[in-house]
Amino acid sequence: MLEGQDIANQSGHAIVKAGITMCPEGRQVFPQMTTLQNLKMGPFTRSDADQASDLDEMMDMFPILRDRAAQAAGNLSGGEQEMLAIVRALMVRPKLCIFDELSLGLAPKIVAEVGKTIKRIKEVGKTILLVEQNPAMALRLADRVYLFEAGEIVLSGTGEELRSHPSVAKAHLGH
Repeated sequence: MLEGQDIANQSGHAIVKAGITMCPEGRQVFPQMTTLQNLKMGPFTRSDADQASDLDEMMDMFPILRDRAAQAAGNLSGGEQEMLAIVRALMVRPKLCIFDELSLGLAPKIVAEVGKTIKRIKEVGKTILLVEQNPAMALRLADRVYLFEAGEIVLSGTGEELRSHPSVAKAHLGH
């Protein structure tokens, strides 16, 4: 359900039009295309005028992508590719952004940059569902956290509540 509308049996195209976008794990970019071409692939459901306006806004928010606009996406660093995939998802103007394992395979310094990117997205009012196995990052960024084990919710609360929970601190944060 999204805003009272059942979207369970809708096509992917219809779900995107309804306002849900996903950034899957593994820095899924089109490696032979430029950064700019990748960004233009995101908002295929919208008018060119809207795309141009949002592209300028995203480039202002993430200036490294403006600097790399003509560069093949496959030649970007891992962190830059992740940022590109995130921004491409945002170009849809989603109501809900689903981010899956954004830190997967990234160096700690790059994970910190991705965390800053997510924080910026939150600050502009986007709703984010973050699926993440990096508990420190997830607990720091999330307003609400659900801890799963074997597909079942075993604990939930705010990021701050779970950071200070003894079993979470011991099992997931090394405290």
